[in-house]
Formats: sequence, structure tokens, C-alpha cells
Amino acid sequence: MQYETLHYDLTDGVALITLARPDVMNALNAQMRAELLHAVKRASGEARAVVLTGEGRAFCAGQDLGDTGNLNNINLERLLRDEYTPILLAIADCPVPVIAAVNGVAAGAGANLALACDVVIATESASFMQAFSRIGLMPDAGGTYVLPRKLGLARAMGLALFADKLSARDAADQGLIWEAVADDAFEDHWRARADHLASGPTQAFSRIKQAMRESLANGMEEQLMLEARLQGECGRTRDFREGVVAFLDKRPTKFEGR
Repeated sequence: MQYETLHYDLTDGVALITLARPDVMNALNAQMRAELLHAVKRASGEARAVVLTGEGRAFCAGQDLGDTGNLNNINLERLLRDEYTPILLAIADCPVPVIAAVNGVAAGAGANLALACDVVIATESASFMQAFSRIGLMPDAGGTYVLPRKLGLARAMGLALFADKLSARDAADQGLIWEAVADDAFEDHWRARADHLASGPTQAFSRIKQAMRESLANGMEEQLMLEARLQGECGRTRDFREGVVAFLDKRPTKFEGR
């Protein structure tokens, strides 16, 4: 696919996907959604870590309202089911870690796109907003799934009902994202984080993602059995053997992702 609304770069095992419609704050139109789905699936097959970020002053302002056409004929159910859901599931199912490097405003579906990623690192000047109720809608793109699980019902409900802006620092303090980083250190920081993941035990990371996500629906015994099975798989990898040998030899590990 020839990308026109985003940039894709693969360097040293890190696939960098940059939303690139800065004139509209990287709002998601139909073309960008199709290209983003393709890019995430592509990265799943050739990268050891993925970074999703935005060009310009915003990460993503959500749905491009200028791309909705006639409001009397818009089918939001179809739009979410056929265009947004595949992207969010592709991120969840990606076998390698996905970092959202939130460089600015993340609003509406843009906020929830970021929160669908495995790790969210934001610049301190960034913000998150569940802006849906301001135009008579409810949170979508996974917002009603992620927010109560990360914040609890009270905070999730408040964000959805009031549509208040949440600063990156407050988002980190409340456990919504992993960390907020000073603006002048932001890019160097997320690149270092991505490089760390890309040089790590990829097979273990894949199973960490699976176990953490499935735990949300599992009982304790079911989760313990899942842990046992997945750990057994980790124990048969080359990276496990390398990790143990490196530890015993007191040298840095050289994981191959196998």
C-alpha cells in the first residue's frame, strides 16, 4: 500500500507509524483508517516493537468530522464495527509491544487509539479528552472498555460525562498512561524505550501481552493455568536460554527474539 496519510519507517526492529495529517490535527478519515490498519498489520509481521505517534502539534484529534458526509445518513455503527474495531484489535493482537508516543492532543477516538496501545508515553504538554458528549455521543473506539479498567468506574464516568481535558501528568498519576515526559526529552525518551523493547525477548513480550489482556476476563485458576502454559512456551525459546547463560556469565543479554 502507498501511504498518503501516514509515514512508515522500519529501523533496527522498530516500526514507527506517524499519523500525518497535521493540518487537521491528524484526525482520522476513511483513508487514514485503512492505511493505519495496513501499517499495524505490516508492523506485526516485520518489527520487534511498534511506535504510533503524530506529526505536528497533535497526536490525533479523533474522527474527522468533515469526513462524515451527510449527518442524516451517517451510520456510526457500521463505521465503528467495520473501520475502527479492526484497527483496535490489530493493535491488541500485534505480537510485539506497541507504544503510543503521544506528542500532543489526543481527543475522542484519538485518545482511545492511544489507550489501546500496550504502553502510552506522553509529552507533559499533551492531554487526553473524551470529547464525545460535546457533540451528543458516547465514548467509542474502546473507551468504555479501557477507561473503567484503568481508572475505575468513578473516574471513567466523570471523564465521559464532563468531557474534561486530562493533562498527561494527571493521566500518569492516575494510572491511565505509563509516563509523562518533559517535552525537551520526549523523543529521545520514547525512542530509547522502543529500542529497549526491540532488543528484548520478543517471544516473552508476546506472551506478556496475551496473559495481561486475558486476565481481565479470567478467574484465578484459569489465569494460573494460562500462565503455566505460556511460561512453558517461553522456557522453550532461544531467548530464555540466552537470558540464563548471560546471567550466569555476568554479561549483557543478546536476545534474538526467538
